[in-house]
Amino acid sequence: MELWAESFGDPRHPPVLLVMGAQAQGIQWNDGIVRRLVDGGRRVVRYDHRDTGRSSTVDFTTHPYTVADMASDALAVLDAFGLAQAHLVGASLGGLIAQRLAVTDASRVLTLTSLSSQPLGTDTASAVQRALVGEAPLPGELPPPGPELLAALTTAFPDPQADLGEYLAVRLPLWRVLHGRVLPFDEDEYRAMEQRVYERARDLTAGLNHTLAGAAGSGSTADLASVTAPTLVLHGTEDPMFPPAHAEATAAAVPGARLVMIEGMGHTLPRALDEHLAAEILHHTS
Repeated sequence: MELWAESFGDPRHPPVLLVMGAQAQGIQWNDGIVRRLVDGGRRVVRYDHRDTGRSSTVDFTTHPYTVADMASDALAVLDAFGLAQAHLVGASLGGLIAQRLAVTDASRVLTLTSLSSQPLGTDTASAVQRALVGEAPLPGELPPPGPELLAALTTAFPDPQADLGEYLAVRLPLWRVLHGRVLPFDEDEYRAMEQRVYERARDLTAGLNHTLAGAAGSGSTADLASVTAPTLVLHGTEDPMFPPAHAEATAAAVPGARLVMIEGMGHTLPRALDEHLAAEILHHTS
């Protein structure tokens, strides 16, 4: 299996590994965030997960994998660049991958930043199933994605043979919901991003395997009590995928974790927040 990755900045500077979310390519870490981190004295690495972008695709039926395997991919990327340790910044599923590494491979994690994510071991699938049939969350259960997002997700994945126009037609409505209702939505920004994703993908639908990998389990929330890396939990106040209670639960589970809520941010990384997000990461990794 091959993993596409790229590095920016001075190799002598502290390394930051950016880990993207489910079905997302490494280039969806905005160039603006990368540039600001490099300007702040960091070496930055971003990569495509298996089943996304220019990395290898996997026949999940014959070669199933889990979040643990995706965490091993992240270590393989560090190894390829000769990095014994790095500051880990993970978004959404990437946050779970980073959390797992902070538990299982603590010696390789300088700091942990969990962005727009949830606690390790959260059973989101069961909560979603109950929400779809109109059942209330169980006592102590973290809230599922909002109904508008659940509806958008049902039509957000195109035919594998879709042309660019068909692809954008089903993807942009999803980004509008994920972005949230507070910050202005720049359709041209998301259109350009998705066109880049479309042009780089070996298989536009292979990333759906990440949902199956996540369903296989990633560990336990209780495991987070063993995390020793300084931890920052970054989260949007308007996140429709993982409502703020997920961030609060993550911060509560990691000893000494610092929670920073970003006003108006949904479950996306719009360019308008590049400076804010980079500043938080630079402060945490200093």
